[in-house]
Amino acid sequence: MALRVHRAVERWPIRGSFTIARGRRAVAETVVVTLRDAAGNSGRGEAVPYGRYGETPASVLAALDAVTPALAEGAGRDALMSLMPAGAARAAADAALWDLEAHRTGRPVWSLASLPEPQPVATARTVSLDTPDAMAASARALARDGAPLVKLKLGRPTDDADRLRAVRAAAPGARLVADVNEGWQAADLARLGPVCAEVGLELLEQPLPAGADARIAAPVPLCADESLHGHDPFDALPPGYGAVNLKLDKAGGLTRALALADTAAARGLDLFLGCMVATSLALAPALLLAHRARWVDLDGAWLLSRDRAPGLRYSGSVVAPAAPGLWGDG
Repeated sequence: MALRVHRAVERWPIRGSFTIARGRRAVAETVVVTLRDAAGNSGRGEAVPYGRYGETPASVLAALDAVTPALAEGAGRDALMSLMPAGAARAAADAALWDLEAHRTGRPVWSLASLPEPQPVATARTVSLDTPDAMAASARALARDGAPLVKLKLGRPTDDADRLRAVRAAAPGARLVADVNEGWQAADLARLGPVCAEVGLELLEQPLPAGADARIAAPVPLCADESLHGHDPFDALPPGYGAVNLKLDKAGGLTRALALADTAAARGLDLFLGCMVATSLALAPALLLAHRARWVDLDGAWLLSRDRAPGLRYSGSVVAPAAPGLWGDG
């Protein structure tokens, strides 16, 4: 059945701003794909262009334009794996195809994919990169809110030790993980690794640049993010990592993410389920994988000043599936 394909760039204001080692943003730019068939069924998918790999809203739109004829003629999710590389364009199209099938069949995506029905799950709450005092204030507010898992952004090695200690002092009872976004060098990791252990950090994500981590080691468990990339990402993964961060925007959609989660489990790697700062439409497919993850970080929609409606339901640090009408409910 022929499909009509629509794609658009949307801009969603971020609450305050969001800062990582690579820069600061006040707006989340997402790309939304909508598919409609002649019977009136439709499917939507959203993804965030991944600037780390050169993606922009314009490049994602161009990638979608290149496959629009194939989608219009009925190319499915399996065909997308060969038609498109991993990335935001494929992630958005893949999600739209899952949503369309759910509406056509009347079955939710979790059932179509032979997955358990998604349940409410505790998510990490993110503390954006800032001064140690500002990050401590954010962590203190999260601790008062009962956040069980706090994820702090690092990447300025001169005073990252101060950030780690300040956040720990502000949230003494919280589990802590940290994401460096490739912002350290080997000497920084050697110096700051003991501080990570001192504050009880249970996971350190991507401290070194991808390609500079062949002999990575630290006194706390390490998680790969940017180093898990490419067509066969596990083949080039350095052995020092015990966990991997799986983001649908980077993996190229739920279809590929399901296979990557299987590979991670087969290799004995823990799964950190991550997301970009985006609306609930982008996060809803990821929620289907939460039961497989040791750490869940799906607060991307919570970081916005407003979300689409209906959206995922946030109650403190618990995120729950949306009311019908968001994505994938058949």
